[in-house]
Amino acid sequence: MALSDHIDEVEPTLLIAIGFVLFVIPEPATSTLGVGLMLLGIVWWFQEW
Repeated sequence: MALSDHIDEVEPTLLIAIGFVLFVIPEPATSTLGVGLMLLGIVWWFQEW
């Protein structure tokens, strides 16, 4: 049960977390980028599932 066995689950989660942080920053460009990263992470997460 090494981290390398679960790296496929960690990558989309980090992408969602980074997207959420960018979404919370009150600036239109970072909020839009944050939403895009969150959606990409969610799609990637379901694709790996």
